Amino acid sequence: MEQTVDRSNDFLGKEKIFKLMLKFCIPCVLSLLVSALYNIVDQIFVGRSELGDTGNGAAGIVFPIFIIAQAFAWWFGDGCAAFLNICQGKQDTQNGHKAIGTGLVITIAVSVILMAIFYPLKTQILTLFGATRDGVNQYTGEFEVGTLNYAVQYFDIILGFFPVFMAMNMMNAVVRADGSPAWSMASMLSGAVINIALDAAFIFGCKWGMAGAAWATVIGQVVSFAISLFYFIRKTKTFKMTVKSLIPDFKVFSNVLKLGMSSFITQLTIVVISLVCNMMLGKYGAMSDYGANIPIVLIGIESKVFTVVINLVVGIVLGCQPILGYNIGAKKFDRVKKTYLYILLCTVVIGVISTVLFEACPKAIAGIFGGPKNYNAELYWDFAIKTFRIFLMLITFTCLIKMSSIFFQAVGKPVFAILASLIRDAVCFIPLICVLPVFYGIEGILWAAPAADLVAIIVSAALTIVYFVKLNKEQKAQQTEEITDAE
Repeated sequence: MEQTVDRSNDFLGKEKIFKLMLKFCIPCVLSLLVSALYNIVDQIFVGRSELGDTGNGAAGIVFPIFIIAQAFAWWFGDGCAAFLNICQGKQDTQNGHKAIGTGLVITIAVSVILMAIFYPLKTQILTLFGATRDGVNQYTGEFEVGTLNYAVQYFDIILGFFPVFMAMNMMNAVVRADGSPAWSMASMLSGAVINIALDAAFIFGCKWGMAGAAWATVIGQVVSFAISLFYFIRKTKTFKMTVKSLIPDFKVFSNVLKLGMSSFITQLTIVVISLVCNMMLGKYGAMSDYGANIPIVLIGIESKVFTVVINLVVGIVLGCQPILGYNIGAKKFDRVKKTYLYILLCTVVIGVISTVLFEACPKAIAGIFGGPKNYNAELYWDFAIKTFRIFLMLITFTCLIKMSSIFFQAVGKPVFAILASLIRDAVCFIPLICVLPVFYGIEGILWAAPAADLVAIIVSAALTIVYFVKLNKEQKAQQTEEITDAE
């Protein structure tokens, strides 16, 4: 049965841009910040418990595997969201629900495949990402407590709930695109509040250690999933899910895969970066006074703080995705330009404030996650200060690069989005973290990030200029056609 035309999102092409941004961006930013809290809260509680910085390091090692699952969920979810918004602008109601239903089925299928791969190979995978066994450092002669046992305890529980975690992330992207960012926020916020409360109860009250942190996380995810699922069943606005929606339509879904590809690549490059970075940190850290574990632990902490900043930017751009997608579909190009300028201004402000904080008080920020219990305190804080001041030196550029990638995705330019995603991380950063330490030791890894940002911001700026030049030409052609039709 065909779905009727729903014009409930027509206000996206009429309402003032700033007012729309307040409606969509605030809930989206909050929901993504809450999403980041799932892992950050675990690390804060673990770091302040008897597990200390070793437990902290273990949680940081598992984090990239979360990102692998999230990469697929965001690929399908962000792709479905962008496709749905463009369909809304074109008044196409026949393909959106098919793409979303297919996306949900494929998300569940991929989650099961990941579980089947990761469970039997967990020790090898965690070791690959930097987990260490107890032993004596061959360079310093000091005994170091390994992170592998803690990482396995945490990972075993988290992995069992991958289908819930991935489906929840996929559905939340669609909920935002459907014009209900507040519902998406409520879903994530409910799970986070439960996670925080159970972290305190399980880690400090029950003394469950890493297992307590993991159970707190997955129970929060189940609650978020349940709220999102209820929305899909009862509350959708611009599409209706039926049993037929769940029959895979790969022809329609091919559009989703193109639009969401940049999200997938961005997330997957984070995993590759974590893998290569931890390998280099372990190698060159062990050859330095810091040892292997201190750099790995602190880069893990940095990645969580970095995620918070990036999620602020991502939340703003994704919040604007319905506005951008609808108006591109409706060919209202002036509104697209105005929305972009607002996004740009917000991104620069976030980047500058973050830079000031990281340069001015790096020790205080790292200290939120607890202090060193198993490592030399002086060396620990020395590397913490260097990590935040050097590695995140040009985070404003990083934010602008990420903003550009999601903007191109929202306006239906997947090739530009992929290029913007790849240039910083895959093309520049990964080679640099392999080459620079050869000449500059452990600090060479830290300098790789600002060097990559410098190159990538130039490419992103060029892509943006090319896009808007083409958009202006298309707008002029449209205006000429309208004048001709009027005559």
